[in-house]
Amino acid sequence: MNSTYNQLVKNLEYLKMKQMITHLNEVIDFTTNNNLSFVDALIKLTAYEIDYKEATMIKAMVKVGAFPHNKEIKDFDFDFQPSINKEQILDFISFRFLEANENIVFLGSSGVGKTHLATSIGIAAAKRRYSTYFIKCNDLLQQLKRAKLENRLDARLKHFSKYRLLIIDELGYLPIDKEDSKLFFQLIDKRYENKSTILTTNINFNAWDDIFLDPIIANAILDRILHHAHVVSITGNSYRLKDHMNFEEE
Repeated sequence: MNSTYNQLVKNLEYLKMKQMITHLNEVIDFTTNNNLSFVDALIKLTAYEIDYKEATMIKAMVKVGAFPHNKEIKDFDFDFQPSINKEQILDFISFRFLEANENIVFLGSSGVGKTHLATSIGIAAAKRRYSTYFIKCNDLLQQLKRAKLENRLDARLKHFSKYRLLIIDELGYLPIDKEDSKLFFQLIDKRYENKSTILTTNINFNAWDDIFLDPIIANAILDRILHHAHVVSITGNSYRLKDHMNFEEE
């Protein structure tokens, strides 16, 4: 028995089944004490390995997402922003919008929770093993511009197009010149009806001409973003001023 046990441990070590080794004695004892079958023991043992690998994979997916923080939907104060339909946000994390290749646009002034909500949906998507990536609009444009100068724009566009969910934060906080507008359009066009994109912006749609400095490109971008999109318009106070406001009221 001892020799066969040792051989089993060696086999599991060779297969890199660390969790099965860790829980082997526990499962053997549980199986023996409860008169369970060999198949029952294998199911219980392999479940430990699967659970560990799933947790590791989820952790890696979240890390790849490059999120600015780990705030989730449960951390959002919906009472502070009553203009937001909580049920709509909870529906987003059912990922029906992802399966339908739809977009989400969070529109509102600075500090109202746009980035928090976008990130929360992204983290939830990553935990469900949808490839997800978060990037600020200006950083995205700088990467595309640099790639164009280095004659590798196609590769960079493919990189940003591969993600099942791409979150582009702070669109409109800085002006975008005509050349950068064309680059942004190429990315949005590649993702159009193929993948989902979440955007956060503080600029109303009728003023996007001013962001992109080219009405034709601005309209083309808007057309593709909004064709299959959920627009969440947030009107309310800034979270960053929340504690200060509470202090003044006391």
